[in-house]
Amino acid sequence: MSAMRLLVLGAVRQHGRAHGYMVRNDLEYWGAHEWSNAKPGSIYHALKQMAKQGLLLAHDVAPSTAGGPPRTEYEVTEQGEEAYFALLREALGSWRPQLDVLSAGVGLIVDLPRGEAISLLKQRLEGLEGWRTTVTDYYTPADGPESLGHIGEIMELWVTTSDSGAAWTRALIERLENGAYVMAGEGEPFKGVLPEGVENPYANGPHPGDGS
Repeated sequence: MSAMRLLVLGAVRQHGRAHGYMVRNDLEYWGAHEWSNAKPGSIYHALKQMAKQGLLLAHDVAPSTAGGPPRTEYEVTEQGEEAYFALLREALGSWRPQLDVLSAGVGLIVDLPRGEAISLLKQRLEGLEGWRTTVTDYYTPADGPESLGHIGEIMELWVTTSDSGAAWTRALIERLENGAYVMAGEGEPFKGVLPEGVENPYANGPHPGDGS
């Protein structure tokens, strides 16, 4: 699964209509170029490819009075809307996704109803716990990795990753169950996109939520 498709569809969807630079600016504002493959060339390529696939509708906008070629703006089609939510559900419900895919899903989680988001995270939690069990069928964490030679370090990595992922998922489920964030259908959700013409204030510094 591609984090890029999810990120680009999510950004365009929040704007309604957006041109490539707006999408690029948003993804850099989210810091996605640091934790995913959301580089300028990849973003523009994804926009063009998804337009060819019918997920986005491309509009040629008249050039400015200063001249230059027409600018292309994109909007999500009905098919794109279906693809977006399928990708979002997969990102949150699967225990397997790479960190960039999971990060994209978490960044767009408020597009889902609260109950569905919680259900998907519980599905992810079950998957993580099941994966841990398959590892501990062959490896006993209490015995330590040295019990299997250096290969035991792989098993230790898997168990530790599963435990940390499960702890984070449980904590997010609890926050959502306690009413954190404005989810779909509950009012005006938080929008992390920048209005047209507004530059990313974090372009040369920390990004939102990085603790700085």
